[in-house]
Amino acid sequence: MTAAGSTGTASSPGPAPAGPPAYRDGNVLRWLAAFIATMIGEGVYFLALAWAALETGGPAQVGLIMMVGALPRAVLMLGGGVLADRFGPRPVVIGSDAVRCAVILGVAAALHLSAPGLWLLLTVALVFGAVDALFMPAIGALTPRIAPASQLARIQGMRSLGMRLGNTAGPPVGGAAMALGGLEAAFAVAGLLFALSLPFLLSLRVSPLPAPHTGAQEAEPTAGSAWADLRAGLRYLGRHRLLRPLVLTGVLVELALAGPLNVGLVLLADERGWGAAGMAWVISAFGLGAAASALLLTARGRLPRAGALVLASIAVAAVALTAVGLLPSVPAAAAAAGTAGLAAGLCGGLALALTQTSADPRYLGRVMSVLALGNIGLAPLTFPMVGAAIGLWGTAPVYLAAGLLGLAAAAVGSASAELRRAELPG
Repeated sequence: MTAAGSTGTASSPGPAPAGPPAYRDGNVLRWLAAFIATMIGEGVYFLALAWAALETGGPAQVGLIMMVGALPRAVLMLGGGVLADRFGPRPVVIGSDAVRCAVILGVAAALHLSAPGLWLLLTVALVFGAVDALFMPAIGALTPRIAPASQLARIQGMRSLGMRLGNTAGPPVGGAAMALGGLEAAFAVAGLLFALSLPFLLSLRVSPLPAPHTGAQEAEPTAGSAWADLRAGLRYLGRHRLLRPLVLTGVLVELALAGPLNVGLVLLADERGWGAAGMAWVISAFGLGAAASALLLTARGRLPRAGALVLASIAVAAVALTAVGLLPSVPAAAAAAGTAGLAAGLCGGLALALTQTSADPRYLGRVMSVLALGNIGLAPLTFPMVGAAIGLWGTAPVYLAAGLLGLAAAAVGSASAELRRAELPG
């Protein structure tokens, strides 16, 4: 499946070049090593930043620092997509990792000389958040340039496994560094992990952009201002018959899942008397389900009827999420959470692969920035809403409402014949 032109009609792709599966492709493995290093580095960084904020001023300071770091990510995310399309995703990814490395190592050096101050933590949170806004759309636009389109579903599975490894390993690594050498050691380890990613990124072989689509005016790169590029990208996305419902559905799913999974589980465990151990079992079950879907995508690569499978997975995830909030026992809720994780992981991996194989490469950075904005900019806004709603009405109505929103997302996607019939190249 290739990009649609200004009318949204997809042209037929040529056969993908033959090559090894992604998990045996040295180019992809170098990308994966760099990605895992950055994910672990981010985990160490966020732990060290939160601990430094706590030492400086208490819990309120932690919230302030984290909010300051999140704001530039939300505000600048679309601009990051413009830069990725203008200059290419590889230099943007390399540049953002290099800046993060330098900033974090600079913080480690400053902490070696003096105690952490509010101004220092605010500055590093602001800079790191701004650079993250460049990194995230670019890393999404990079993968179609390092492997054939037939391998993108496998790469999404590998990416999901890399994210889970980074999220799991980052906090323990940061904790061990702080135990051995204090905050400066933790920041130094985070900076070195970003530095470790740079040789892998520099060694990547990146394919050039394909020739422009014949007769597709919207597929031509713009030559105006950054604002004009952004408007052109949004116009392209709005006119694309597959990407428009795919991105809209993805944002709705994220809004449905984010609050109940990040805030709701804590309040659910407290309401049901499960305790921290019960909550941990439910969270672990969701993570295991998501990891199983990532392994499936990595092993199988292409799954038939990918668009229909995305929509079915959304519906299953929505029903399973509702069950988590309604079932009374930890084992039953954990089983439902595992099902939700499996379905959500399958939906997310296939949807990203469809996005990357369907978008014109000249617009992919901007398309990925819209997706990232939904995940990072909009989804966290549901956290206080979910907490307040549970305080007023309890967990069951909130989980039921989240499930209904997930089913509504599936219904919105099902209204698109292009999405129902979408296939991955193979």
